[in-house]
Amino acid sequence: MLLRQPEIATVHPLRLPFLLCLFLLAYPIAALCCPPAGYSRADLASVKQAGFAVADDDRRNRLAIALLTCTADPDPDIRDGVVYEGLATWLRDSQLTAATVSRLLSDLQEQLQGPEDPAGFRKPFAALVLAEVARTDRIEPAFTPAQREQLVQVATAYLGGVGDYRGFSATEGWRHGVAHGSDLALQLVLNPNINAEQVRRLLSAIAVQVAPPGEVFYIYGEPGRLARAAFYALRREDLPRQDGYAWLHRLADPDPLAAWHDAYASQAGLARRHNTLAFLQALHLSAIAAGDEPGSALASQVLVAIRQVQN
Repeated sequence: MLLRQPEIATVHPLRLPFLLCLFLLAYPIAALCCPPAGYSRADLASVKQAGFAVADDDRRNRLAIALLTCTADPDPDIRDGVVYEGLATWLRDSQLTAATVSRLLSDLQEQLQGPEDPAGFRKPFAALVLAEVARTDRIEPAFTPAQREQLVQVATAYLGGVGDYRGFSATEGWRHGVAHGSDLALQLVLNPNINAEQVRRLLSAIAVQVAPPGEVFYIYGEPGRLARAAFYALRREDLPRQDGYAWLHRLADPDPLAAWHDAYASQAGLARRHNTLAFLQALHLSAIAAGDEPGSALASQVLVAIRQVQN
């Protein structure tokens, strides 16, 4: 009787550098991964100065994938100015192949599901770039239902699980995990191929971050970014209005406080009241600005919630 040899998982050689850097991102030597092989920081700066114009299609697509090793780079000019701006430019101008977009989709989700780098940059910027990747499927559907489902799972897990509430640093630049996770949720709720059940899960993740526990006072525009995603979710025709309104009024419930007035007794209570009101006010403004009947109806419900929190 012949014994079957155990199957050994293999990794495509082209993925080895990315996987190695993904491992290294948990350690200070992560800087060795960026800039990508064959490029200096000056080279990357030159690409940006040229408006990300890379004439050679193959070089552009290879660079797009290679830039994912820089999402945790400590230099905001690289992390934000080159990685995000470059990939957003190419994705919005349809300058990347379907194979590259698929690779970005896969690798960015791996980053969001893996360990965070010690400085806390990698996941927020992976989420921000992934929002641009998700947008491509909204503009020109290309993902499978299974890919969309996985993307919703990753997006909700990331946004609902953000615990680092740092925003901007004059020396380190942005982290902004809640805002970037909201941008990813926004692109998904705008996509008609995302179904109502998936939208409900995204709303649940948004609700977690409207007023996070503890003494977290949002000061970097997070309520507005959360409200933008919620606004478009609540306007979906396949989401019954009453379901959306019920979600909204749960946010205005003071529980576990007996009444919102009790929020004045602690920093955590004040933070919750502050953040909830900021979210509701941003949502109310968006609903009014819509200038249509669904917007007017939503604005009325939001106003009820605002008054409840203010009492």
